[in-house]
Amino acid sequence: MAMNEKEHDLGEQPLAAIMAEKGLKPNDLVAASTEQITHKMVSRAAKGRRLTPHVQAKILAALKAVTGTAYSLKDLFTY
Repeated sequence: MAMNEKEHDLGEQPLAAIMAEKGLKPNDLVAASTEQITHKMVSRAAKGRRLTPHVQAKILAALKAVTGTAYSLKDLFTY
């Protein structure tokens, strides 16, 4: 693994556990989002690929929409 890849691969994020606990799939977040997010964005977020703050905010908004729970970025991401 190249150094650059290590810096971007941060391990499974809390988002993955939240989605599993709620029985959610990436498609659920994509369908609930009012912004342009993709299945790939959601999967990368859960797996710990570093995302821009803008994309993190879109994932957060989609999770809030589908669960009705007020999560924060700190609840979803460890970086």
